[in-house]
Amino acid sequence: MKHFIPILAVFGLLNACSSPLYQSSQTIGSSANCPEQAEPMPIAMEGDEAFYDHFDYHTRNIVADTDTVKFKTLQHDFVYCRGDRNWTVQPGTLPEELQPPQPEQFQQELNSPSYQTVELNGQTYQYRVILEPNPFTSDEQRQEPEEVVFELIAPDSEQPQRQTLYTLEQVKQAEIGSGLGVPRVTAAVDYENRLFWSVASEQGEGFSGIATVVGYNPVADEFVMIQPPELQGQQITDLVIAGDSTNPVFWMGTQMSGEGSPYLPGMGLVAYRPTPPRVTSGSITAYHVRNSPIVGAIVDQVLLESERLWVSTGNGICQVKWQGADNPQNWSCWRFAAMAKLPSEGLPLYSSLQDQTVDATLPPDEETVEVLWWMPIDYETRNGRYEVRYDEGFNAALEGQGAVPWSELYQSSRQPNSWQPSVYWLGREWHWNGDRFVRGFDEVALSLFGGGPHGIEPDTAEVGSRPDVNAIRGDLELLELTENSTSVKHYSGWVEENALEPYLTVVPQQPILNPRPNPLMDFRE
Repeated sequence: MKHFIPILAVFGLLNACSSPLYQSSQTIGSSANCPEQAEPMPIAMEGDEAFYDHFDYHTRNIVADTDTVKFKTLQHDFVYCRGDRNWTVQPGTLPEELQPPQPEQFQQELNSPSYQTVELNGQTYQYRVILEPNPFTSDEQRQEPEEVVFELIAPDSEQPQRQTLYTLEQVKQAEIGSGLGVPRVTAAVDYENRLFWSVASEQGEGFSGIATVVGYNPVADEFVMIQPPELQGQQITDLVIAGDSTNPVFWMGTQMSGEGSPYLPGMGLVAYRPTPPRVTSGSITAYHVRNSPIVGAIVDQVLLESERLWVSTGNGICQVKWQGADNPQNWSCWRFAAMAKLPSEGLPLYSSLQDQTVDATLPPDEETVEVLWWMPIDYETRNGRYEVRYDEGFNAALEGQGAVPWSELYQSSRQPNSWQPSVYWLGREWHWNGDRFVRGFDEVALSLFGGGPHGIEPDTAEVGSRPDVNAIRGDLELLELTENSTSVKHYSGWVEENALEPYLTVVPQQPILNPRPNPLMDFRE
């Protein structure tokens, strides 16, 4: 059997289960012990790195102490100072064991998944999650996997206990895939003298799995599985459990992925509240960019500190009082932003990526400009342009690309999920924030096998050609939307890459004071 695995989709195989178990702390530390932002953290498009690596701000680990909370990404540490509530951006210090695996490590882990460890009451438990049978062994008689199995080696045992989490038949019946994706443990949690693990699955080319939280009670020596139907097609990225045993709340980060797209938005931050006395049934509440103040579409890591949650996304970080998460006033959020100083002579601006005519000039008295994205205009030389924020905006009219009801797109009665737009349109990866359609870093689906990310751009019939993109992350104002055309104003333009030296920073996410209704609601089937 051939089992295709996009390597970006399984970076977590070797290390995702290494999330530390955090202790609650609300101590206000000293700003004197916080790092200083001596020099801006530059973003340089050079070397042999992938085009979009510099916009990967997904948190791989959170390290908290009395003075700081550090959100570690592949290349940067975003450091919050408890004493003065300020942020700095530091060179990345992500440990080697949390870095993406090398190809040989990756293949070895597929052949023979290793056990990870977790401590409970001073004793060490070993665990792993595997495909059964394993399709990656060197055995010539490879078979399609039929089930996903969780294995646990207790402190006084040498052989693992085995618990089937779900089967291929269950995945097919749920209509979320036609094959079992490679599973991985994304978090291990010590809670009320029990252990809980979140399990996610590779998604793409028909492979998928059922999002699962598996628990173990050492006293009763029994497993319990939590598989809310609403989460079936999601990937659980992290897990913490708040509250006490009489009223626990399981807080989970979620995302989705696909072939060539390692990061796709899912349900966002999910609260699962069990219905007593059992934990296997309960209610789900999802907080995502279309219904809450959360600053990013993909929740990577969650840290519990007493009555507060730290929620890190690929676009920024929020702190929320978890017992009042439905109230927007209980959220404090900051977003990642790339900025650059404007040259003294001003900056020529183009309305689209490949435009050869200067359409406007950014005056030098603005001092700085926000850099939204970078795109190549020549794949051989790697020359490109930056998309930057432009308050005056440009109009773009695109014929032959209008709004399509989801039911028509899928030729079924399927309705959009709550985290999706009400109709399928060019700006579907943007979300309405109460004033404009906006798009975070983690809402840009990279489409690594499909020519890079797509945005507001004309349709092209030429295979392999790159459209003349109007906007990738610029804010949108919807001027007109029909079944056959889209007209928007995009508040961004493009500049030559050698004109700017972007640097990374963190800025407060300001709420919209007088939000307006989403104009997509005016579109009727």
